[in-house]
Amino acid sequence: MKKIVYITSLLCLIIAVGCTKDFEEINRDNQGFDSDDVSAKYFLTSSQVGMYAPGRFEYWRAHLINADRFAGHFTFGFNQCWWADELSYSYNPGYTDAAYGWLAGYFGNIKSFSDFTKEGGEFENQYMYAMSLIMKSLYFQMYSDTFGMVPFSEAGVDGILTPKYDAQIDIYKGIIADLDQAMTIIGNEERTGLGVDDVGQNDVYCAGDLQLWKKMANSLKLRLGMRALGAAGADFAEGTITEALAQPLLDETTGSVTMAKDFVISEWTSSSYGDVWHDFAGLGSKWTVSQPLINLLDDNNDPRLAIYASPAAGGSFVFTNQKEGGEYTDPNFQERVDFIESSLISAEADYTLSVSGDVTTIDVPAGQYIGQPVRFNGDIMPYVRYEMFSAPGDAIIQPRGEKATGYPEIILSSAESYFLRAEAAIRGIGAGDAQELLEKGIIEAMKLWDISEGDASNYITSSAIADITTGTMEEKLEKIALQRWLASYTDGFEAWAVVRDTGYPSSLAAGVSNPVIFGLGTLNGKYPQRLRYGSGAQANPNYAQAVSQQGADNQGTKLWWAK
Repeated sequence: MKKIVYITSLLCLIIAVGCTKDFEEINRDNQGFDSDDVSAKYFLTSSQVGMYAPGRFEYWRAHLINADRFAGHFTFGFNQCWWADELSYSYNPGYTDAAYGWLAGYFGNIKSFSDFTKEGGEFENQYMYAMSLIMKSLYFQMYSDTFGMVPFSEAGVDGILTPKYDAQIDIYKGIIADLDQAMTIIGNEERTGLGVDDVGQNDVYCAGDLQLWKKMANSLKLRLGMRALGAAGADFAEGTITEALAQPLLDETTGSVTMAKDFVISEWTSSSYGDVWHDFAGLGSKWTVSQPLINLLDDNNDPRLAIYASPAAGGSFVFTNQKEGGEYTDPNFQERVDFIESSLISAEADYTLSVSGDVTTIDVPAGQYIGQPVRFNGDIMPYVRYEMFSAPGDAIIQPRGEKATGYPEIILSSAESYFLRAEAAIRGIGAGDAQELLEKGIIEAMKLWDISEGDASNYITSSAIADITTGTMEEKLEKIALQRWLASYTDGFEAWAVVRDTGYPSSLAAGVSNPVIFGLGTLNGKYPQRLRYGSGAQANPNYAQAVSQQGADNQGTKLWWAK
């Protein structure tokens, strides 16, 4: 007779995993569960989803208000927007706390799955445990690259309520060790088990393919080694890179590891950009696509342009130099209008400008891709007309619905794997033709958006940004960095890390300086290097030591690996 397992808490947890498709199968005995029918796989999906598609609150505040805009992909600050684009560049604890609360609290989801599957765990399975180590590594890379020093070695340790903050170099070493352990456990195994022990479709990253997990882990190891390269004390970096290059990585055969959007789950549990875009009133919560991104795509005839963004609606835009009591109300009127015009010139847009007395009219035909400059201040907002600039493409702001698909969440891409290999080759580490690797990376990056290899090849042959056969080492590294930045669209945390690590796009990394146009923010125009810890961090007595070691708890303190 099969052993019946009665665990009320287990039942509650399984019910909570809303996207598990096998629940009907395991819910056969209303008195409990057959032990042969219970598996840790039913806890896997919920531990995966929220790390890359959290609820709408986190998507709005952690992603759009912070990471995506520091990444330089999205902008606020047009007329009718709720905020100037200075938002988040001027420290706001409410928005920072949202990002910190989500990231700092998420580890518990991964730890629960790890505890179930580890040796001696209730559902012991070494291969699922290896997956938990890789998820832990993905998590801590994102968490640490956002805040710097965070609890790692003592995080989740029983009995330790106030874990110490580890130096980022030690976190990187720890992550690499976890990845090595996971890859060793997996070895040549292909599945986590048979029957109920095969995670299958409950694994929304790799569908239970352990060799894909292993290649993803090795690609993450390569990312960590390349990011650490040149950082103080990172004597392990080149060895890490060499080891990773010697083992299988994500490539054209495996493709990228992505997570499909689930529009059935409540938006408060798992969300998307579309939930924010459509669920708030009017234009208040909408956003535009940045000038650096649009120009880089448009100037190089990049086929991703029409997917990443929508053409500007255009129109006739009237700017009146108002008087009050015989005096002009805005002494900077002409400078601001001139700057708006310069945005059109930068985009090589068609437009006409006419002046009649104190009225300037700019007519912009519809159908053009025009990016909005980043970091506009509140004073220029009335001049920044929403219809003049490009909004995100339909795939990005796909509304929730029965037939919705939307963009895929990028877990780790084969494109990045090729770009990192190309950079390593340029730096003289490992073998391989850097140009060939760059080209394969571009093709893989475009596959993420269903762009054909033929269109990608046309881009490669016609765009200078896709050619690293000539130029200085720094010029070649810049082109690779820009391709990584473009490929990280919708993955703002990683795109922001690319800018801080490489210094490209240089227009972002340079910051801003003109207070008539831009919001200089807390850092007086400098580029933000990290998020401040959330207010809850100070309850940990180890917080003071972390600040003393890392530097002031502000956005300007550079992380250990930053350029």
